[in-house]
Amino acid sequence: MLIFLFACSKQIETPSKINLDDLENAYGQFKQEGIEKRRFKYEEITHLISERNSRFQVEEIGKSVEQKPIYQLTTGTGNTKVMLWSQMHGNESTTTMALFDLMNFLGGEEDDFTEIRNKILSKITLRIIPVVNPDGMNQWKRRNALDIDLNRDAIALTSPESKILKNARDSFSPHFGFNLHDQQIYYNVSQSPNPASISVLAPAYNYETDINDVRKYAMKVIIGINKLLQEVKPGQVGKYDDAFEPRAFGDNFQKWGTSTILIESGGMANDPEKQEIRKLNFMLLLHALTEIADEAYKNHDLEDYYSIPDNDLKLMDLIITNLSINLPNYRHQVDLGIRRREYDTDDDYYVNGIIDDLGDLSVFYGYESLDAGGMEVKEGNIFEEVFAQVEDLTEEKVLELLQNGYLAVKVENADDQQLYDLPILILSKRDQIPFSIKMGGNPNFFLEEKGILKYAVVNGFLVDLQNKKDQVYRMKVL
Repeated sequence: MLIFLFACSKQIETPSKINLDDLENAYGQFKQEGIEKRRFKYEEITHLISERNSRFQVEEIGKSVEQKPIYQLTTGTGNTKVMLWSQMHGNESTTTMALFDLMNFLGGEEDDFTEIRNKILSKITLRIIPVVNPDGMNQWKRRNALDIDLNRDAIALTSPESKILKNARDSFSPHFGFNLHDQQIYYNVSQSPNPASISVLAPAYNYETDINDVRKYAMKVIIGINKLLQEVKPGQVGKYDDAFEPRAFGDNFQKWGTSTILIESGGMANDPEKQEIRKLNFMLLLHALTEIADEAYKNHDLEDYYSIPDNDLKLMDLIITNLSINLPNYRHQVDLGIRRREYDTDDDYYVNGIIDDLGDLSVFYGYESLDAGGMEVKEGNIFEEVFAQVEDLTEEKVLELLQNGYLAVKVENADDQQLYDLPILILSKRDQIPFSIKMGGNPNFFLEEKGILKYAVVNGFLVDLQNKKDQVYRMKVL
């Protein structure tokens, strides 16, 4: 009897489950207002760190190359230590937003989530570094002010930010670490048209990619994360290759004894500001913390980690298949793959569409796809009338111009750095429409079927001339 009672007393306590509805409701209640765009400056969010309630201990743990303070926030009293860090790469802000949402939740008062919150805070001590690379963040670039990739500086520790992160880890010795990043939106789930909206990895700690208990526990936490995400966005989770990178922080955290979970935020259709993926990050982090608090992650079958499909890099913004190309001496059909790259201005950004691939693209997928079979490419014209200013153009006027074969207009007082959000080329200094169907060319043309213009491709954006749709174009005067 005594043996039986002892065994019962050692059982893991009943997990405090948080279901999908709870996670959805928690996000709606605790989402941090005021950061709805993925590009923002460090100074815009430091008050969200300093103004935390008394549940958080806020510390400045060092300064960046450009002498910006780097902060960590600590909360909870539990024996299990968890460290989360974000924006090691300055232009990767999705999880930074989600961390503010998560901190709002953890700092909440008595409500429907009190049991879950108290469970986490009593079982776990959390340490959060919302922004590791504030200089890169302000310049919206991957690297720091020394042009060093911090995620390849874990051993050399050339940059002050790298030393700060290493010291934060060494002084805390976390059991679990969440290494939070963004990835290209062009990653897809292998052999699937689905974007890898979230990618995961339990990094290797040696070239042999061995599995010890430290790495195994990271894998098991990831299994729980994947099970949740399959309920929310089925088929949109990919897994990175686990080749060992000896310079990377994630691999070294694993090597140093911290079970490290890499989370990479990718793309999702109709989510240019990554707000839906921000929500996924909040949900997966809160779910993971509940499983760590209850040690429920230990119940997952390790084989389920290997069943997560790999990442691939086969997504395009737009794929046009069966496009007829008529050359003077040769007529042929090709598939056209278009990607739209972002370019910075002083305070904003615009996109420039390029033809990224040409030929047989049957192994690629598009956020948008169009079968152009039976259509012909037709070059666009420049409208004869010169507009006085960009503001004279309306959506209705632009659609009318496109329907009549005009792909570009001239504006007398337009600055060639001016940005606008209309699907037409605005020319300030150019006299010709940039047009070339070749690798690296500018995708600006019409698609015509039996003499009727059906579609316009403007700077790589597809415009259905019969069915208007909402779209953010991010164009710049040429």
